[in-house]
Amino acid sequence: MSHSYFDTENNGHKSFELPGARPHYNPDRPGQVEHIFLDLHLDIPKQSYHGSCSIRLLPIRSGIDRLVLDAVNLNIQSVQVDEVAQKFDYDGEQLSIKLDQPTELGKRILIAIAYSAEKPQRGIYFIQPDKHYPHKPTQVWTQGEDEDSRFWFPCFDYPGQLSTSEIRVRVPKPLIAISNGELIETIEEGSEKIYHWSQQQVHPTYLMTLAVADFAEIRDEWQGKPVTYYVEKGREADAKRSMGKTPRMVEFLSEKYGYPYAFPKYAQVCVDDFIFGGMENTSTTLLTDRCLLDERAALDNRNTESLVVHELAHQWFGDLLVIKHWSHAWIKEGMASYSEVMWTEHEYSAEEAAYYRLLEARSYLSEDRSRYRRPMVTHVYREAIELYDRHIYEKGSCVYHMIRAELGEELFWHAIHTFVQDNAHKTVETIDLLRAIDKATGRNLAFLFDQYVYRGGHPDFKVAYSWDGDANLAKVTVTQTQADKNSSKNLFDLKIPIGFGFVQKGEPAQLTTFTVRVNQPEQSFYFPLSAKPDFISFDVGNHFLKTVTLEYPLPELKAQLEFDPDPISRIYAATALAKKGGLEATKALSKALTKEPFWGVRVEVAKQLAEVKLDQAFDGLVVGLKDKSPYVRRAVVNALATIKTHDSYKAVKEIVQEGDRSYYVEAAAATAIGAIAAANLDEKPKEEKVIKLLKSVLEEKAGWNEVVRSGAVNGLAELKTSEAALNLLLEYTKQGVPQALRLATIRALGRISVGQTPVNLERILDKLAELAKETFFLTQVAVVTALGKMETPKAIDILRSLAEQTPDGRVRRYADEEIANVQKHIGPETALRQLREELDQVKKQNQELKSRLENLEAKSK
Repeated sequence: MSHSYFDTENNGHKSFELPGARPHYNPDRPGQVEHIFLDLHLDIPKQSYHGSCSIRLLPIRSGIDRLVLDAVNLNIQSVQVDEVAQKFDYDGEQLSIKLDQPTELGKRILIAIAYSAEKPQRGIYFIQPDKHYPHKPTQVWTQGEDEDSRFWFPCFDYPGQLSTSEIRVRVPKPLIAISNGELIETIEEGSEKIYHWSQQQVHPTYLMTLAVADFAEIRDEWQGKPVTYYVEKGREADAKRSMGKTPRMVEFLSEKYGYPYAFPKYAQVCVDDFIFGGMENTSTTLLTDRCLLDERAALDNRNTESLVVHELAHQWFGDLLVIKHWSHAWIKEGMASYSEVMWTEHEYSAEEAAYYRLLEARSYLSEDRSRYRRPMVTHVYREAIELYDRHIYEKGSCVYHMIRAELGEELFWHAIHTFVQDNAHKTVETIDLLRAIDKATGRNLAFLFDQYVYRGGHPDFKVAYSWDGDANLAKVTVTQTQADKNSSKNLFDLKIPIGFGFVQKGEPAQLTTFTVRVNQPEQSFYFPLSAKPDFISFDVGNHFLKTVTLEYPLPELKAQLEFDPDPISRIYAATALAKKGGLEATKALSKALTKEPFWGVRVEVAKQLAEVKLDQAFDGLVVGLKDKSPYVRRAVVNALATIKTHDSYKAVKEIVQEGDRSYYVEAAAATAIGAIAAANLDEKPKEEKVIKLLKSVLEEKAGWNEVVRSGAVNGLAELKTSEAALNLLLEYTKQGVPQALRLATIRALGRISVGQTPVNLERILDKLAELAKETFFLTQVAVVTALGKMETPKAIDILRSLAEQTPDGRVRRYADEEIANVQKHIGPETALRQLREELDQVKKQNQELKSRLENLEAKSK
């Protein structure tokens, strides 16, 4: 392994910086860009366009005789400055203009560049029907973040430059063109129509956008400003269902951020083949059309609502306040992700918001654990797009929440209002947020930023408790397991509230809370209490980003699971109970699955029941299939997939055959039945039955975003030794298969590969090598994901060539990371796999014995 991949400073965490990473800085500014005007003529059938880009520049100093603009793979026809032709050099990446007359301080110049582009690779995307997908709509849309605007127009392409902009574009009727700001004019000329949009508030190049299609337009409004939704015709009802809360969200965020929505309109445009979930272009957000919900999907899909509020929040954090450099992207992405928590709290409940925050924290924790650890602010990377990870979205959200907890409600919102008002229509860095907090509240939060923002990591707490009845003392020992015993390097220094819960029959639990300073590798605290507490709550409110392992006695954990008012604490108790195992813990969890009022905790209880390796866990779980919450039913099905018995097979099979109101529950069941069958493959007929069943799902259950059929594909992928399952999967990787299903199937090839014969392994590799030649971003990501699951050196060759050839920085990064994963898998592979299988057998027999023993003990009591 190359040394750079495991960073010695990182305590066994992989390093974020891959070979080739270097420091990045904004370039020197020749002056202030004041205005950008694009005048374009689209030729959609030829995937090309031509026109001009005019840039008004106010020089910052005299004597500049050369201007360098970003422009990639464009045909530059001529360059004029103040209507006089200029000499220029163009190398395909940068346009260097030799000025006849050097700049004079304060004397504006107008640069006019005539140019064209054919079949652009990035920046602007032409979507059209083809022989495989004859029903695809005709669309043109752009995507600028991070540094892709230069692929569709010449510009000073970095976020530190803010200017006004306008876009005038000629398109064939009946297509309409949507862009930033206001529509100031439309002109009809024969079979074409010109749309002229003007954005009067300053913004960076990466937020300039254009979207063209034969859209249906749905009009809403907020305080007289248009709030519009653009979707493919025929999806108007889905548009209203998916985006209809937008005006209320605009109202909510205007109030929360202390600044009324700043732009003349808010449009949301759903486009085909989008390469992100959404993009917050100023006043004109683009969204993937996969976020449009039908009636059944709306039952248990909140992702769309979160996506809508996330992109809307960016209209303040990102568009009104623009980051000065990509290294500070957490400022906007963290707040947009936190707006999802805020909206959940506002629209649903504080419990739902707490659970949402836990899921965000876990998402970051998993990246920190298995991908890399990095400071949230860093300017060392290969490409800026690499920064768009869970450290800036989910961890960023958790940091904003910790600031809120630290300051309290009133001061937090006062600080946010100050930050927004002081920096509106300007660029910001992390230090500006600290300054706004200081200005508004007098508080210096550098200690929090130093621990969580400017370095990687988080505290891992182990908490033990014991009671001294003679002295009426509670002893709580807190260990920071991430810390190095001999140095203070990874230590956290935090003031943490510890609560002691007392339960009176029929009353909500009363908490007595003490705040302690935790700043050592291991500390014991003693608390005098009038009576023995029923349970202990570490970090009351669970505001700190952390992991926590509870080492409390069983009675305290059971009481906490039942009575702690904080759902997150109840979840930690469930996890600790499952770790203890045994019949009593199983009973407590089974009871919680039926009695716990909040669905989020029931979801977690279901997961933990499956962790208790006892047959009795099944009886507790199976009841959850009738839970009224689809989220819980889905969690129960996923849990049953890990209990590989005849009973779990029967329970899951019923759902596959009978269906469920929720697409996601049906999908989980189709995946689970494959997983359960795969564990009992001594029965050949069962395998054939399951393949037949999943084949019928593939033939009959086409539908919304192919969620259900993708579940069936994942079920087939569990049958790792089955050639029949593989043959079926290969059918669904063909062109013409709906995209969502095809992508799921491509990913599944990696999972099924590990048990296949050498001949079949070659078939999989050949298929993936062929798919790797396709240029669509999501296909490339699916291919990389599949190859990363494989256990053969040949996968590395395909990954290498993909990393070298892809134009996408994200794909390149994923491919490099997956190469390291495959190298890990291939170690002494066969020996390992055999051991794994033998261990699974032993575990299964052990579970049967333990379950019988627990039963006998229970009877003898």
